[in-house]
Amino acid sequence: MDAEELAKKQKSISIAEFFEKNRQLLGFDSASKAMINSVKEAVDNSLDACEEADILPDILVVIKQGDVGYKVMVEDNGPGIVREQIPNIFGKFLYGSRFHSLKQSRGQQGIGISAVVLHSQLTTGKPTRVISKTGRGRPAHLYELMINTSTNEPEVLREDEIEWDRPRGTSIEFEIVGSYVRGRRQCVYEYLRATSLVNPHARITLIEPDGNEVVFDRICEELPVKPKEIPPHPHGMELGTLMNMLRKAEHTTLESFLVNSFSRIGRLTAKEVCKKAGIEPSTRPDLLGREDAMKLLDAFHSVSMKSPPVDCLSPITEKLMYESIRKEYDVDFIATVTRQPSVYKGYPFLVEGAIAYGGELPKDEKATILRFANKVPLLYQQSACVITNVIERINWKLYSLQQPGGGIPVGPVVIMVHVASVNIPYLSEAKEAIAHVPEIEREIEGALRDVGRKLRAYLSKKETVSKRKGKELVISKMLPLMAKKVGEVLEREPPDVEPIVAKIVGGIHVDREMDGNKVRIKVRNFSQKVQRFVLHEVCEHTIKYPTPHPSENMMGNMYDYSWEIRIRPDEEVDIEYIVEGMGGKYLTILEGVEDELVVGDVDEVLEGGVKWLRSKR
Repeated sequence: MDAEELAKKQKSISIAEFFEKNRQLLGFDSASKAMINSVKEAVDNSLDACEEADILPDILVVIKQGDVGYKVMVEDNGPGIVREQIPNIFGKFLYGSRFHSLKQSRGQQGIGISAVVLHSQLTTGKPTRVISKTGRGRPAHLYELMINTSTNEPEVLREDEIEWDRPRGTSIEFEIVGSYVRGRRQCVYEYLRATSLVNPHARITLIEPDGNEVVFDRICEELPVKPKEIPPHPHGMELGTLMNMLRKAEHTTLESFLVNSFSRIGRLTAKEVCKKAGIEPSTRPDLLGREDAMKLLDAFHSVSMKSPPVDCLSPITEKLMYESIRKEYDVDFIATVTRQPSVYKGYPFLVEGAIAYGGELPKDEKATILRFANKVPLLYQQSACVITNVIERINWKLYSLQQPGGGIPVGPVVIMVHVASVNIPYLSEAKEAIAHVPEIEREIEGALRDVGRKLRAYLSKKETVSKRKGKELVISKMLPLMAKKVGEVLEREPPDVEPIVAKIVGGIHVDREMDGNKVRIKVRNFSQKVQRFVLHEVCEHTIKYPTPHPSENMMGNMYDYSWEIRIRPDEEVDIEYIVEGMGGKYLTILEGVEDELVVGDVDEVLEGGVKWLRSKR
């Protein structure tokens, strides 16, 4: 075959044709992954749209059996999409508003939702149905469309204005050949559960094929900080990119181009860059060639510049991570950290970490690892991800966890890492794992060591308390027997051994005595440090002549009197009062002190606020 014949066979292919034959690159390489990724892409788009419009997201996901596969519908309460944009957003690859925008977002390439439409039409032959409405009093637009893979253009099969009982929002419905499973980590339920964990402002409702409804409710009514778009930073530039920017520059001078095209370059810095590069600031940028671009790149790195601004990022925050984990997991301990922003190749990023321990978590299994990028769960390629690799190389024995043979620690542990960046370095278009970037590795390790140290302190304290409790149990059993025996020998009443127990174990002794209607409470500190707590007396009757004077509150039909106590080692505090009426119910509560330190006449010890527990006479 000669060159002319070979030339006739050469032709360009569209991006849609490429992904038609390589859907595995987008994460559609198995039936279960196809289901998860289809839901994921639609939900991610809904979350981004709502947040950009300052709307608290309400997202409905409905999955039911269809004619060929599963029908999936994802509906949101976002701002909606203008009619002219609907076909391109859903029916054209590499069409979107975020690709050139340097700010944190879930999607950027304009591939995800188009891939879902393509997978749907390839596996079922059916079009995707989209309804969108931009506000009250405006019509809803219905489209049924497919993708022409030869041209990478949408094929609109139906377009109508319809009545839709929603004030605004977007609904996408498609049918795919997939697999719906439940009860394992990689499933739609677990994806949505994890999504709600890092998006605590969102409410997500899932209706499963069997009709079961699950609501992942929001735990806060405030939207996250909206990330701001920033220009590229000079330290992230590559030669070809800079040359392209120079060719397309509309500025009349190089100085103006530098100031307006990059972050952290002001007039003085621009003049210094030009001086280092040996180029006049008044030079037209579109006239500069390859050699000039190389000089500018060298100047970028030789001139001192601030790191790029970090208001392009939107962290979850330590507080909301804590609340989210507490909502989803029954654990004894949670530590969270949000690291200071850092930079790689001119791209700002930050790492957040959390660790949860104990409770109902399995004790003899490997730790549960939760990986997130820009508030999106990463469910696949765990072993290839930099997050997992950093977890495996840390010596968790230093933080009181078991790590037989190295690798992932074993025990009742959940380890969570979130990486937020304007440009997450994913390993593939499927966005399932983060690449090994040294700067990101260091920050992940720093975050994990931060929460690891907090866990070690908790477990060390827990072990100390456990030993003290064991010592107290032995002593409290032995001393009464000894006191009784001594009393029998001396023919006297056995002494009260509780103060002795408190002194031996280094605790706080509380003794409550009642003589008629006079009450006296003695508090003695046998520990080695100053103790601060609140003592509550909850009574059926009012009290008179209290010394010292307490604060007074009502708890239903009971009176809550409270004294703030600060007591030094070996110091004693006396509280006295007269109670109105005789007898009645009362409750003695200590708030803000460790339970294991207290010995004596106390009904309950609380670490947090006061709550009703029980009454006694």
